[in-house]
Amino acid sequence: MKYKSDQIIWILLRLSMAWIFLWPFFDKLFGLGFSTKPNQAWILGVSPTTGFLKFGTHGPFASYFQNLAGSAIVDWIFMIGLLLIGLSLLSGIGIKIAGYAGTLMLLLMWLVLIPPEHNPFLDEHLIYAFIMIGLTFMKCGQWFGLGKWWSSTSLVKKYKFLE
Repeated sequence: MKYKSDQIIWILLRLSMAWIFLWPFFDKLFGLGFSTKPNQAWILGVSPTTGFLKFGTHGPFASYFQNLAGSAIVDWIFMIGLLLIGLSLLSGIGIKIAGYAGTLMLLLMWLVLIPPEHNPFLDEHLIYAFIMIGLTFMKCGQWFGLGKWWSSTSLVKKYKFLE
């Protein structure tokens, strides 16, 4: 199939955002040594959210997010969110739900860091959130992915929000 240049851009944005979500999942799960040291891996029982929520937060919502640090529920929601959003974007299946869930996750990450370090308002979390919203409207999962097949299933025909 031949893609138009705008489709190629949206495909690349979708796959890039998939990697943005999948990479921290695997790094935190296995402690690959980038953001997460090997002895801090989630599979070793270390909370993937404690370090950031406890020590990386600042601004008006810092105390709220610091109180969430180390919560098993927060850890599971965060990690499952990273994985499912990333897999959805990678496969092209469920882009609407992934787009909205990813936007919510990114906005929460932005709130943790208000004001951003290098700008009074805008940082990469907001830019990524704008991209995620764009992905929900472009139906780009149907290009270079399983989204076209997924959209043709009776389940998705019945429940369009699953598209």
